[in-house]
Amino acid sequence: MGLHPFRHKNPGVGGEELKLESKDLALTAVFASLYAAGVVFLAPISFSIYQVRVADALLPLSILFGMPAVFGLSLGCLVANVYGGLGIIDVVGGTIANFVACTLAWYVGRGGNIIHRFLGCLVETAVVTLIVGGYLWLIFDVPVELGLLGIFIGSLVAIDVLGFILLESLHRSGLGKKICWKEAS
Repeated sequence: MGLHPFRHKNPGVGGEELKLESKDLALTAVFASLYAAGVVFLAPISFSIYQVRVADALLPLSILFGMPAVFGLSLGCLVANVYGGLGIIDVVGGTIANFVACTLAWYVGRGGNIIHRFLGCLVETAVVTLIVGGYLWLIFDVPVELGLLGIFIGSLVAIDVLGFILLESLHRSGLGKKICWKEAS
């Protein structure tokens, strides 16, 4: 038991122990930085009822890079939404949306073929649309349908077109394997 008698072994995902390695921490920081910078740099099109968050093109990379991308893209969203100034609803809601979307996409798309990866992207679009589109009407005082439509169109472009192209390019080039130092599916 050692110095921590109440600490249980980390069961991780599916009963596997989660290990935090320095490369995972570095990847998390890279994804967080890229996402936050992309949103802040393109703020005029990233914070409105109709938005195309170009940085959301990074979300499908969670399928290839796993939990470091999930955590990094969630943290990057938190930082970007604090900067965006739309309030605590957007900071918390957007962060949760990215975390849930990336985690589900990782489960759907990992280890699969191109169809699984594309389905993972569609899952991300659905989650982001439902969560973010579901609360934007509170911030902008518009009908909820308008919030859902605005986010859906932007997410379709950013995640399902740009993000899927980026994901497939990295997958086919083998760069994901080189960066992760392991076999990437």
